[in-house]
This record gives sequence, structure tokens and C-alpha cells, in this order.
Amino acid sequence: IRIDAKKGIFLGPCNKRVKPVDKSASVTGIITQVKTPALKRLGQSIQRSISFRTEARPLPPMPIRTRQKASSFPRRRNSQLWSDTVDSLSHELSTKEIKRQEVIYELTQGEKQLIEDLSLVKKVYYEPMLKLDIMTESELGQIFGTLDSLIPLHEDLLARLEGLRGAEKTVQEVGPTMMDWFPCLEAYITYCCNQVGAKALLDQKKQDKRVEHFLRLCQESSFSRKLDLWNFLDLPRSRLVKYPLLLKEIQKSTPPEHPDEEALPHAMELIQRIITEVNLKTGEAECQFYRRGLCYSEDSQRVSEIQASRFLYCHGELKSTKGQKLHVFLFELVLVLTRPMAQDREGPVQFQVYRQPLPAAHLHLEDLPDGEPSSSGSFRGAFTGNDKVKNCFRVSATGRSKPQSHSLQANDSFNKQQWISCLRQAMVQSRDRQAQGSHCKPSERLSPEPTRATGAFQLNGSFTDTEFHCYCDCDSRLSQDNTQLVSYTLSRNCENNVM
Repeated sequence: IRIDAKKGIFLGPCNKRVKPVDKSASVTGIITQVKTPALKRLGQSIQRSISFRTEARPLPPMPIRTRQKASSFPRRRNSQLWSDTVDSLSHELSTKEIKRQEVIYELTQGEKQLIEDLSLVKKVYYEPMLKLDIMTESELGQIFGTLDSLIPLHEDLLARLEGLRGAEKTVQEVGPTMMDWFPCLEAYITYCCNQVGAKALLDQKKQDKRVEHFLRLCQESSFSRKLDLWNFLDLPRSRLVKYPLLLKEIQKSTPPEHPDEEALPHAMELIQRIITEVNLKTGEAECQFYRRGLCYSEDSQRVSEIQASRFLYCHGELKSTKGQKLHVFLFELVLVLTRPMAQDREGPVQFQVYRQPLPAAHLHLEDLPDGEPSSSGSFRGAFTGNDKVKNCFRVSATGRSKPQSHSLQANDSFNKQQWISCLRQAMVQSRDRQAQGSHCKPSERLSPEPTRATGAFQLNGSFTDTEFHCYCDCDSRLSQDNTQLVSYTLSRNCENNVM
């Protein structure tokens, strides 16, 4: 890794060979030998912050940079168009063909940038943290998963795409190449299924001051473009869902008589099937992860619907009528309320089940209008003065156990509507499944009907402490006839209330 002597910041990985560093060495040994006073101070600051002799020493304040105000947005790569790489555009190329070449070039450049980013993650994050014992090899293996195996896949596609470019730097057919390569993306199933556990472990390890400070130093360095480690680890999933969009744009600029006109629809159908499979498997892995984290205070809470559920509709933080935060999980077949538990730094994420789980087939939902706290005592104690009760709804259940009711409050109207939408969807699906009768085979059970994504959704892999996940279909631009199930994360906080 190199350092700019004038600015005292990381510049990124260097290909120059360096001597192996002993694990007991400080991070300054990984960076470079310090010669100037400015770099000495930076190296000493890092050494004090990431010390293996003592962890009790407080972190030093980050140096104040007065040269220029840092932008709050991630730095972008210099974008280059296909037309910028051509000395002179042939007059024989139509406007549509130029647009087609631009999209194919964007596809190629995207592969190149992904390879660069994944390689950077390995050199700048994985290897230094392993050499310096910031994390164990086992912990790094859980967090980074099979990331290493994805790099050769994309190097293969990049080589194929670059091999398609002719003497005039144009590509004739891209459909058959993509059709032949897309089956390799099944490797994404393993990687994406590991992500929910990887993010949970990474968040746990950030409680370690050495880990937190190392990651912060990397994020503030120029090579990271102000992206954190998880942004890089989630790049493969973001890239995966972009392929149908790129192929759709290529198809728009492909004339009817072109050889690609027949291959592109088949390629899009194939990649959508792969993405659906990846997302379904990821949803099952996410469901299993949170199911394992449930802790029961009574055996009666271990209802069969929890184990039978294959996926999560949504989950997020909610507050009780007393203002207490609860984490609520809407599984395929049951709504489970949990209380946050004190997390052991080395232990798994756990949630204490609160009261009895509510089977979705017996749920009743009531949308509560905004207004003053009711005289019946609903939300009494959670609000004072002239505070109004807003963004509330109530769920109740009757059936095998005694009736119970829970009043919930979202932090804003948007999240409230998402909860209501997911709850209604779960209720309808469960009742339809129940109406089909117990004679149905497991393979004939209804799969979730995705709700329509709106502009407020962000296709974002980052998971936060107050996240809200729900399953939605992609933009209708992908296909008019086929829906694609993907997991969206709302970038807003989701603090909802439960009685």
C-alpha cells in the first residue's frame, strides 16, 4: 500500500514486492517504512490505534485536514464512452448502432471495474487484516466468503468480451457469449447465501477498536472512494442484477435483422432465472439465519410455523406501547415479536421471542389513523404532552391460543405502508394455502407474490441495525411478463411499535 507524502493519505495497493511482515508487527510495517516527519506521525497514529499489546488505550482523534473540504459523496471513476476510444466514427454506423456499441462497452468496462474492486478488497482488506491478526483466518473466511472464486469468473467474461472487438473496435454479436457464460453465475448462490451471516459477523467485529479503526482508515483513503468494506463485499450482488438491464438496453438498439436479435431474449430469460434462483436461495438462508437466532423463554413459543417458513417477508425494529424497541420478523407463515438481547462479542446474533408468535393464517390487521393518544390507554406512557400518535397499525390473532393484540408504530408513513403491504400479502398467501387443504404436496405450496417496487426502493445490499427488508419484484423494465424476486433494503430506519 502506498502513501502520499504530501497529503499523508493512503493511495492504494502497490504491485511492488515487499518483505513478508511478521504478524506481531504494526500496521505501519504493512504500509511502508516511514521517512518524513509527517508520515512518522501518521504511522505512529496508526500504530497506537491498532496495537496488539494493549486495547485499553483510547483511539486518537482523526487528523483535521485543512487543505480542502472532503466531499461527502463517494469518488467516482472517470467514465469513458466507447466513442472516446475510437479515433473517428465510421459514417456507416447509425445512431442506433453507436448506442448499441456504447452499451456493450459499458458492459465490458463494468466487468473490468468489478475485477479491480474485488482484487483491491483482497489486497487492501483481507491480506492486511490476516497478517496483522486483526481478525482470525476463520472470521475473515466467514466475512469474505467465496469472493476469491468470483474474480476468475469475471476475468473470463472480460477476456471474451474484449476478444469480440473487431479492427474498428466494434462488437458484432454479444448474445451467444453471454448465453454461454451466464451458467457460471450459479457460483453466486453460495456467495450470496453467506452474506447475511457475513454482515452480522462484520458488525460484531466492528465493536473491536482495532477492526473499527482499520476499516475507518481504509474508508477515508482515496483508493476506497469513501466506500466501506461492506459496499465492496456487496458489489457482486449489485452487478448480478444489472445484467438484465444492460442486455435490455442492448436489445433496444439491435435491429430486427441482426443475429443478436434472436440470442438476446434467450440470454435475458436465462439470467433472470439465475437471479431468481439466487434470490430464493438467499431468502432461505436469511430465514434460517434469523430462525437460528431466536431464543424461546417457553416451549409453547416454538410453533411449527416458524420451522416450516422458507423465507422472510420483512423484518425490522418496532416500539411497544411503552416505547420499548422490539425486533419483529414476518416469516412466511408467522409473525414473531422479539426483544433485543445483549450480544456477546464472539457469539451469534440472538433475539428473545416476546409473547406468543402469531400465525399469518389467523392474523387480523387494522390501519390506525393518525391522531391524539386514545383515552383507552393505547400507547399511554410512550408519548407525552401534545405528541400525536402517527404511523400506527394493529395486528391481532385468534385461533389455537388465547387472543392477543399488538399495536405497532412505524417511524414514518412510508415504512408503515410497507409493513401493511407485507402483512396483507402474508395473510392472503397463508389463507389461500390453508384453503387448498392439507393434501397439497410441499412442492405445490404457493410461492410469495412480490409486491410492486416503487421509486422509493433502493437496490442496496447494505444492511444496517435498523433495516427493513422486503421482497419485491424488479422494475417492469426487465420484463412485461416475468417478475423477478429480489431482496430490497429500505435505506430508511424502520422503528415500529408493538404492544
